[in-house]
Amino acid sequence: METAARGLPALVVGEALVDIIAGPHGPRRSHPGGSPANVALGLGRLGHPVRLATRLGDDTHGLHVRKHLEDDGVELSPGSVVAASTSTATAVLDTAGAANYTFDITWALSSAVEKALLDGPPAHVHTGSIATALSPGADHVLSTLHALRSSATISYDPNLRPALLRSPEQERERVEQLVALSDVVKASEEDLAWLHPGENPDTTAARWARNGPALVVLTRGAGGAQAWWRHGHQDVAPVPVQVVDTVGAGDAFMAGLVSQLLHAGLLGGGPGVEAARAALRAATETDRLPSVLDEALARAALTASLTCAREGADPPAAAELV
Repeated sequence: METAARGLPALVVGEALVDIIAGPHGPRRSHPGGSPANVALGLGRLGHPVRLATRLGDDTHGLHVRKHLEDDGVELSPGSVVAASTSTATAVLDTAGAANYTFDITWALSSAVEKALLDGPPAHVHTGSIATALSPGADHVLSTLHALRSSATISYDPNLRPALLRSPEQERERVEQLVALSDVVKASEEDLAWLHPGENPDTTAARWARNGPALVVLTRGAGGAQAWWRHGHQDVAPVPVQVVDTVGAGDAFMAGLVSQLLHAGLLGGGPGVEAARAALRAATETDRLPSVLDEALARAALTASLTCAREGADPPAAAELV
């Protein structure tokens, strides 16, 4: 039931933009980015047919992002390029290479993109970050997931950007709706600490795993990650690396995880969507994850570490993971 073999694409819905990376020393640098676009790029480099439904301007930044994506096999949904400026995110790095962001972004889906989303159902849908939080596009994303869930599996990464959000109390309902719709969720400790201040992120991850997704993964930066499912949890060891920066690391982790689950037949839709869901559920019905999920989590950690070893959101190709 492997996605690439069946020819059904993965669909990623969300923002594509330009990351402008600054400091702490040296000149400002620009790279294509946006969390969902980074996941689409990662899946393309790992050999999956992938389509990105997004909003890009018809300016120089937009042309740069389009070439970056298309060179690695990411197909843009019709209507994704509009007569406007491309959004930007400025990442200010600290001395450890961690990034803090400010944004100049507009998120909306054209009517042509909305129509294309429902034409030719994908095998799997991924979304997250700004695309699921910023109006008016966020409402369209949520309705699209409801429409596609009967024919595709779903993954979600909140990847919260507090500078663009309302209060945690106001954001929780939408996040919880998206979690409940999803088969696989990845979130960072920072995401859950912001969303539920005063609550241990482990408590939130465990609750999410009981209320919808078959698998919830909590990433902890240099501390690796932790997988949660209805019947238990286990650590995911980090892969040691000389960090250049952490831009795109979480997106690379997501791409590596989804890729391996697609290859294993634990995600993927079309006629077999319920079979894929059943297989993923069956794999998480014990107190210890089976080797197929251990391998997927290890592959995700390796994908993230290789991205940290180079500048910007630059996920590895399949050949680099051998």
